[in-house]
Amino acid sequence: MLKAYKFRLYPTKSQKGHFVKTFGCVRFVYNKMLEERIRLYEEWKLDPDAKQKLPTPAKYKPEFPFLKEVDSLSLANAQMDLNEAYANFFRDKSVGFPKFKSRHSDRASYTTNNQNGSVRIEDGKVRLPKIGFVKFKQHRFFEGVIKSATISMTRTGKFFVSILVNQDEEKWIPAQNKVGIDLGLEHFAIMTNDEMVSEKIDNPRFLRKSEEKVKKAQRALSRKKIGSKNREKAKLILAKKHEKIANQRKDFLHKLSKRIVDENQVIVVETLKSKNMMKNHKVAKSIGDVSWYEFVRQLEYKCKFYGRTLIKADQWYASTQICSSCGEKGQKKTMDVREWTCTCGAHHGRDINASINLLMLAD
Repeated sequence: MLKAYKFRLYPTKSQKGHFVKTFGCVRFVYNKMLEERIRLYEEWKLDPDAKQKLPTPAKYKPEFPFLKEVDSLSLANAQMDLNEAYANFFRDKSVGFPKFKSRHSDRASYTTNNQNGSVRIEDGKVRLPKIGFVKFKQHRFFEGVIKSATISMTRTGKFFVSILVNQDEEKWIPAQNKVGIDLGLEHFAIMTNDEMVSEKIDNPRFLRKSEEKVKKAQRALSRKKIGSKNREKAKLILAKKHEKIANQRKDFLHKLSKRIVDENQVIVVETLKSKNMMKNHKVAKSIGDVSWYEFVRQLEYKCKFYGRTLIKADQWYASTQICSSCGEKGQKKTMDVREWTCTCGAHHGRDINASINLLMLAD
């Protein structure tokens, strides 16, 4: 099985420069190939019988010799990324047509492959093609064959490496419990297990708690002259604020999803269309802060890795409307109705009732 391990890199000044150069070359080649594929498509519409050959990174090296200075596999992987972007578009048009990459808005990263030990770990350092040995913090050790490494840089200038490893499947220990999870804003999650024990997970509201600090940094940035060094410093301060919030949220989601997967064999979670819900400007910021999509994504891959079953309830399943005691749906209950009594006499808290209904889908 393939598993990725992410570590913080501590490159030298010259290594940082080479990383940044590689990011730029990968972006340059990706955009060049996309530009040419668009042109070829326009020509094909005029003459469908004309022979065409899709561009490759090697085509641009004679004209742009600086491309020879970086890892050739990073450029080859840029071509694979573009091919995948096209495949995703033709499979599902809602994904959108491949877009040109920008140095300002897109994630700075590149991927290289391990060929005959070109990517390896020795004496607390990781070796990367064209870079050499780079110091890194290996907080987790692993066994297996290294397949590839993805190097990335955050907006605050921190470097990371994600090492993809092919390793033997671990023997997982089955759990006995089942759990239904209702996601919300007042509480991040309300969980009920098959012993009918419910637990409410507080919404950490990381963005809300840091909102004043973020606004202060945004105001400071807006007052700085465009192109000045002070503006760059202000941008870095703002980026650090956002990075801290993102790291807090990621840590919370990883710890919670891991605990749920460790404790339960069958997990049922509701499916929420966050994008559609965020069209309501009154709750858009709060929905963005809770990151339901990322939470479910983490549950999904961790369940697969540890041999658990994840059931995603249909988005139209009315878990909040149905009485978990008798199954009657009754009248529609608006969001402001937090408690209600069914005609059968059962009194329900809205969220706990929903989590019980989701739990029933596990059988």
